[in-house]
Amino acid sequence: MTRDQRFVLTIAILASFVAFLDGSVINVALPAISSELGGGLSTQQWVVDAYLITLGSLILLAGSLSDVFGRLVILRIGLIGFGVASLLIALAPNAELLIVLRGVQGIAGALLVPSSLALIMSTFRGTAQAHAIGQWTAWTSAAFIVGPVLGGAFVDLLSWRLVFAINVVPIAITLWLLVKLGHRDERKAHTRIDFLGAALGIVGLGGPVFALIEQGNLGWGSPAVYVPLVVGILSFIAFIVWQRRATQPMLPLELFRHRNFSMGNIATFFIYGALGLGGFITVVYLQEVAGYSATFAGFAFLPSSLGIILLSSFFGRLSGKYGPRLFMTLGPFLGGVGYVTFLGLGESVNYVTEVLPGVLLFSVGLSMTVAPLTSAILGAISAEQAGIGSAVNNAVSRIAGLVTVALIGVITVGSLSPDNFHRVVIVTAALLFAGALTSLLGIRKPAAAADEPSDIAPPLA
Repeated sequence: MTRDQRFVLTIAILASFVAFLDGSVINVALPAISSELGGGLSTQQWVVDAYLITLGSLILLAGSLSDVFGRLVILRIGLIGFGVASLLIALAPNAELLIVLRGVQGIAGALLVPSSLALIMSTFRGTAQAHAIGQWTAWTSAAFIVGPVLGGAFVDLLSWRLVFAINVVPIAITLWLLVKLGHRDERKAHTRIDFLGAALGIVGLGGPVFALIEQGNLGWGSPAVYVPLVVGILSFIAFIVWQRRATQPMLPLELFRHRNFSMGNIATFFIYGALGLGGFITVVYLQEVAGYSATFAGFAFLPSSLGIILLSSFFGRLSGKYGPRLFMTLGPFLGGVGYVTFLGLGESVNYVTEVLPGVLLFSVGLSMTVAPLTSAILGAISAEQAGIGSAVNNAVSRIAGLVTVALIGVITVGSLSPDNFHRVVIVTAALLFAGALTSLLGIRKPAAAADEPSDIAPPLA
């Protein structure tokens, strides 16, 4: 590996690590944020979803932005934007400003991961590229181990504000490395940016999410709820129509003509919707109802992060040999059974006997699912389409979490209690079972040429 390649790989890892760390750390900090700034459950939902609305809407746009302005320019903008937003969030005096800044942070975050991967793909070739992506995946996956534990320690020992302020350190290092790298940017001619598609996507996601979250405060009969809902639905329909007509759409709809790609993304929506919903409610419940410290709650799902890192490659190889359908069916099913065991949780929770067994089942199920799911989706399309295919799958996974977290106010009645927690757990398990059923009925074993699992990282990793 040359000096420039080492610099590029380090830059890509650090830039993506920041985005993944933020995504893994936030749930642990939510009770402390709402305790200090007020707002209850709806504030906690908005802190998560404001980020996901802009991230999910704009992540598909990052590729064309990189083509027009250059990968390094977009990466710098993303890093600086993410760093400034993180610092301002750490200083936010109220929940409203924090939520707005989380939306800004999501815009910057949408530029980081696609630009990082594009930088690796343009710098490495052949087996060196596969090795570089493997290292990128391993190091960024570590964010899911470090994030909850580090966030919990900050909340318990110092302040939740440091959860965001700490982002400045890796960002500053990455910006310095970009200066030392000294590469000139490459731009592609005749590339158009789908600004209309991006605007319709933001409104199409934001309107319904606003209605779902705020209906608990305002009621479905309020114009402040049903108007954004209707406008959002119409905008989403207009987004789909526009994507069919645009010469360079941000979402190429022809990809969904491939069975495994379309069915795999439907399964992704169910599975990652369950991950977003279950991860949110369980960590908050363990702190607010069961009385766990933020650090202990951060440790609760540590086995699932470890399982993905240790077992994903193993199940990926098995998927290449036997096809992804078996693992995409059995994995979500086991995960759903794991969540069903949480129906026994009350106000007093013993982690070893009541939480850990379900977490272990979920961990094995998730580890069994991630690599085969990615392999099935990207194996259904050509190598030239792998980049946009991966971006679409990433966007679907983010939007799934966005929608399910917004649904919590519809599922629950009143404040968080064991009964409300059980309702959310049932929906989480149902989503995982739906993912398993979709995979069983919809996924087919790919052609022999596509049997090997993809090296492109899954949305979670």
